[in-house]
Amino acid sequence: MAVDIEIPLSDIEEEAEKPSRTYCLDLDKGRIIGMVDGISAVNQAIRKVIITARYKCLIYDSDYGGEIDNMIHDSVSTPELIETALPELIRDALSQDTRILEIYNFEFTFKNDSAYISFSADTVFGKTQISEVL
Repeated sequence: MAVDIEIPLSDIEEEAEKPSRTYCLDLDKGRIIGMVDGISAVNQAIRKVIITARYKCLIYDSDYGGEIDNMIHDSVSTPELIETALPELIRDALSQDTRILEIYNFEFTFKNDSAYISFSADTVFGKTQISEVL
């Protein structure tokens, strides 16, 4: 005999957003220099994802990082191809982070073997501007 149990909707807890507080990384020197939270934590997460090659770091699953570096340093990639494809590669790399709502206003500059990128991002903590050399 089946028994129906009714659970009031008020008793069901929604999944809470994970806290944003994390270690503050000096990515240039490879050191932990404290703690960071809010928009600063999101900025750090964006930079870290952008500079991490997908599938190359065994500690991350296949959803972390991107193919950004491969495209920029590929001998057949032209600046025009990079400007066309890079926004989607960046959006894909950052799509796993629920704190990031939208990414837009991409700008690119190419010098020697490097690409200087900047873009705007709307996050749950507000708007931010990201600049990175790849």
